[in-house]
Amino acid sequence: MAKNAPPRWDRRMQQRLARGEAAALGELYDRFASLVHSQAHRMLDDETAADLVTREVFGYVWENPDAYDPKQGSMRSWVARLTHRQSVRRLREEYGRGGADDDGGALEERVHRATASARADYIVASMPAPLRAALELAYIQRRNYRQTAADLGVTEDEARRRLRLGLQLLSTAHTRPLEGTSPPGYGRPL
Repeated sequence: MAKNAPPRWDRRMQQRLARGEAAALGELYDRFASLVHSQAHRMLDDETAADLVTREVFGYVWENPDAYDPKQGSMRSWVARLTHRQSVRRLREEYGRGGADDDGGALEERVHRATASARADYIVASMPAPLRAALELAYIQRRNYRQTAADLGVTEDEARRRLRLGLQLLSTAHTRPLEGTSPPGYGRPL
């Protein structure tokens, strides 16, 4: 439902937030809190830190609704970018307090792994339901493409096509974005 929200909803939500409607923040929270928390938890591997990032992201949205630009992408993508940025900031703070055992290479590798993992989650959650269902059958339930086709009630060719497209989307999660661009699945840069 939230991932298919029309751009009109995004603009109306921004307007309501700009007017200071607390109900708008509650509605936004209901739609995106699980996305924010799961992305932060995946990146930070810490429940308390994920809770804190969730509060910080929604606090930022409440205080800065005009920072969202509908021309740059959906509200969902914007919230995901904010979550990513805040989670990376927390990782860097953690390493700055003595968590790093080298010159920063460990931090950058952890940031890259956490970012790729969070992007993969975001991509799976955002992909069309038929692709997601095929991937879940094949990789979680260990079905081959023939069994996947039978379970979905589609042809074997269609099952292979869905699996191929789903895997192509997932493969973008581990690519490093070009300088000045956002990672795949996060819309345009802020």
